[in-house]
Amino acid sequence: MDSSCEVEKLSLKGNNVDDDDHDELLHSLPKQKGWGAYDIILFFQNFWIVPIYLKATLSFQKHFQAKHNDILIVSLPKSGTTWLKVLAFATAKRSRFIPSQINNHPLHCSNPHTLVPFFEMDIYANNPNNIDPSNLPEPRMFGTHLPFPSLVSSIIHNNSNCKIIYICRSPFDTFISYWHFFNNILPPSAPTLPLNDALERYCEGVVPFGPFWSHILSYWKAGNDTPNKVLFMKYEDLKANTKFELKRMAQFLNYPFSEEEESGGVIDSIIELCSFGKMKEMEVNKSGKISLRSEVVNKYFFRNGETGDWVNYFSPQMTEKLSKVIEEKFGGSDTDLSVRMPSSKPSAMIFLL
Repeated sequence: MDSSCEVEKLSLKGNNVDDDDHDELLHSLPKQKGWGAYDIILFFQNFWIVPIYLKATLSFQKHFQAKHNDILIVSLPKSGTTWLKVLAFATAKRSRFIPSQINNHPLHCSNPHTLVPFFEMDIYANNPNNIDPSNLPEPRMFGTHLPFPSLVSSIIHNNSNCKIIYICRSPFDTFISYWHFFNNILPPSAPTLPLNDALERYCEGVVPFGPFWSHILSYWKAGNDTPNKVLFMKYEDLKANTKFELKRMAQFLNYPFSEEEESGGVIDSIIELCSFGKMKEMEVNKSGKISLRSEVVNKYFFRNGETGDWVNYFSPQMTEKLSKVIEEKFGGSDTDLSVRMPSSKPSAMIFLL
């Protein structure tokens, strides 16, 4: 057995897009001001992307070849990505790495984004981990923030047995979490991004991998059309009933828990291993760094993990602004995506799926 701390850290060769082609495309695509001082570009699949991720995204689309049992963890940034990665990893790899043996588990010594690397920010970017996807132990596990239409055909084709788990979170909480994360990873000399300015761009959809409504709806539709391929999950449901949702995810991945495992506490061990408190206190997640084309301190991936934190930041005007966007983009669809204002808590907006 490989050392758990060295698993899935191998070399990547030959996945580059020609620099001239990249530069020509970069200059031809529409641009707008993103969060902070940098511009973001509108990719030809109608989503916004940070320029430094363009080349890696093109390389992924050109070179990646899915295997029959690949697992993709997909989300908008700060929608529960890290938690879903650890739950999926611990579940799918439990025959190799025993969840109850926390000190010997890869999650004890590797950040989740190292164990489940992103296509566009890690594997096909200039990353120091040098991961070769063709050599990763099966089932291979990957992360991405790309919308569904931007995935390669070998993943989404009807004949492919790849599994995609998508996690959706309230746009209110997602926005606040992303705003905190963005300000935390700014260079020390850069001014912080005002909340109102960030919300303006968010409501316009001009944020990395946005518009958020297009991203969510692309996977919602894919989950309805191909439920054997795409599992659409809610962060709020995962928080409220973790055991039920974990069993549902394991069944979807074709790694269902046996009666013996369930009675033996395997599910409880995974939930404990992957709990927010446990992950946040692990030394690797407190002091280490991960490269996403720039060094990001691991602790910034673990802020508070709660639902409803947005009420501590939104003014009534901000709440009304984002509510109108959600109602406009989701209310007229046939996806049962809507917004409700509970009478008992007039300030607590709930995003319903």
